[in-house]
Amino acid sequence: MKIIAAHANSTVATGLISLEVANTEDPRKLSLDGVQRIDLVFPKFTDGRAFSQAFLLRRRLGFSGEIRATGDVLIDQLVMMKRSGFDAAVLRADQNVDFAQAQFDRYNGFYQGDAVTAQPAFAQRKAA
Repeated sequence: MKIIAAHANSTVATGLISLEVANTEDPRKLSLDGVQRIDLVFPKFTDGRAFSQAFLLRRRLGFSGEIRATGDVLIDQLVMMKRSGFDAAVLRADQNVDFAQAQFDRYNGFYQGDAVTAQPAFAQRKAA
């Protein structure tokens, strides 16, 4: 997952067809033709509707472009964001980018399937 500091984020996707989606919108009603990046907004860290939006985009709608988390994004949310289908996250200004990678080092494997890897661990081992 690409981790972006708040000061390094550009709201304009240079050369990309991008779409910013409020957490109140239904992704199933959006036209995704030609869209290469979708920014999903977390207005508060306690509002997790963007997790559901990312999962819908990735698993049900088959969106293969970048899904970026913006807004009130904390380090604690990054692992679940990745599992929900996010490719990138713009951290809130008071969050340390260096500490963010430690989250992925701490939680590097999961038993359950997710938006990226649908099969649970036991099914993956059985197939191998």
